[in-house]
Amino acid sequence: MPPRQSLFRTSFGVLCALALRRARIGAGLARWIPLCGLVPGLLLSQTGEAQTFSWQQLRDRFEADNPALHAADLGIDEARAQEITAFLRPNPTATATLDQFNPFWPNPYRPLGALLPLVSTSYLHEREDKRDLRLESAKKGTQITAFQRADLERTLVFNLRGAFVQTLQAKAVLELARDNLTYYDRLLGVSRDRLNAGDISQVDMQRLDLQRAQYESDVVTAEVNTRTAKIQLLQLLNSRSAIDQFDVTGTFEYSEVLLQPDELRSMALASRPDLAAAAQAVDKAATDHRLAVANGSSDPTFSVDAGRNPPIPVYIGGSVSVPLRIFDRNQGEKARTEIEIQRTRRLQDTATAQVYSDVDSALNTLNGSLNLLRAYKSKYLDEAAKVRDTISFAYQNGGASLLDFLNAQNDYRSIRLSYLNLVGSYFAAANQVNLAVGREVIQ
Repeated sequence: MPPRQSLFRTSFGVLCALALRRARIGAGLARWIPLCGLVPGLLLSQTGEAQTFSWQQLRDRFEADNPALHAADLGIDEARAQEITAFLRPNPTATATLDQFNPFWPNPYRPLGALLPLVSTSYLHEREDKRDLRLESAKKGTQITAFQRADLERTLVFNLRGAFVQTLQAKAVLELARDNLTYYDRLLGVSRDRLNAGDISQVDMQRLDLQRAQYESDVVTAEVNTRTAKIQLLQLLNSRSAIDQFDVTGTFEYSEVLLQPDELRSMALASRPDLAAAAQAVDKAATDHRLAVANGSSDPTFSVDAGRNPPIPVYIGGSVSVPLRIFDRNQGEKARTEIEIQRTRRLQDTATAQVYSDVDSALNTLNGSLNLLRAYKSKYLDEAAKVRDTISFAYQNGGASLLDFLNAQNDYRSIRLSYLNLVGSYFAAANQVNLAVGREVIQ
């Protein structure tokens, strides 16, 4: 416990004890004195600092706590369990028989005299590597499930990143709104001095006061948007934390990036899990076709039996049973799996085209945001600040009209707000590039 909190707890407990004693409380109430020491702890816990997360910390917590990802992990475990089922051998069959029991045997009465005891066992032998093909198909199904889980994570991280950027943008807008209000309040203070000195009219002062309502509204709206963004972020984290005890930190400023379209396409083709799942589906379809062909072959059943058949005391025999695949040679599954190969190849081509489209579209949006941001950064922000400061100084000294002063304030407010929205658009486009590529290429 920090020294300041310890001192506060001790002092508060002593004061409670002295107050209760001086009030001459009875013995029944004296037992509540130790509870005074709990009050400072409750007060300190309610006024504790918010826990702040960076992007990496937020992502780590998301991957550890998100129920959708946990459900996808269980899906992979289920697929691995199916591999065990696919590789199981056929069970042998055991048969025990007691035959030729004659309850109507004539004299002398011997109902068990011709009894035939028989024990036999049989086993189905799978040919054409059916068991290995089933295992291979199941393993490829597990790999597809793993790729689908990775693609789910890619999409969920995109949503998380979007909510994180939205929260940073809301905080930046809130900071701007508070700075604008502080700056305007300072100018109002100067204007009141001018009013008292008779330099401006009461109507002009009232118009200035009315304009302050807009800045107050900006602050309130920004606070609501910030809390709403945090609520959405907590929902994605599956967290029940209080909004006031949760915060995020990060740089909300764009940076110049040099990305080559061909390089991004190559990275996307190598990284996108949905494309890998489509390619694995083609491979699995080919394995399923080979399995369908193998299932069209005949599997013999070997049997061994032993028994007693009077007058033979003991005998041993064997048999082989082979189904004649005259009508059913698994023609339907052979045709279906062959068509499935063609279908999955078409889906793979579609997924590849989608990758190129996603990369090009995201990169085009990012470059458009960068072009606007460069203009704002190099020209418009400085000009808006200079115009605001110049007109404000001129108005305070009687060199500019009230309308010019209000217009300069609104222009600066609009330019700064537009710049923050453009930065948010840049991060949204960067997030879209990361989604298109399949991994973070822009931090």
